[in-house]
Amino acid sequence: MPDKRHIYRVTTVWTGNHGQGTKSWHEYSRNHDIKTEGKPDISGSADPSFHGDPTRWNPEELLLASLSACHKLWYLGLCAGAGIIVTSYEDDAEGVMTESGNGAGEFLSVTLHPRITLAGGSDLQRAAALHEQAHAHCFIARSVNFPITCEPAFQII
Repeated sequence: MPDKRHIYRVTTVWTGNHGQGTKSWHEYSRNHDIKTEGKPDISGSADPSFHGDPTRWNPEELLLASLSACHKLWYLGLCAGAGIIVTSYEDDAEGVMTESGNGAGEFLSVTLHPRITLAGGSDLQRAAALHEQAHAHCFIARSVNFPITCEPAFQII
């Protein structure tokens, strides 16, 4: 079966020109809107440590959110297929990024900390093992070059 190709499109519009463009570092904001047809806009900026607006999403947070959400979606689908009933899933993901002296940076690692509630009678060992399979299938995780670990916590009710 041939591979399927998916195309994704977003438009990023810089909204931070205060009248002088990028005349100097302090003359403009890093604010932007991320748009795609049929969905609400996302208000973005740089991380506050890079002169961004702390009330807006920054690219680093969006990357972390993408990794967390992709893992969750795969995990829930795999649980459904395995007959494991998840009733609640919440992840406190954490990423570590380093910045070099020249200002370039990169993520060193991401750790997912999902808290999962399972229905009574669920196979806890199988539920835990499905995280490895979810990671192996996650489109976003497969596309990055840093390690991602998952440290789930389970509750059965």
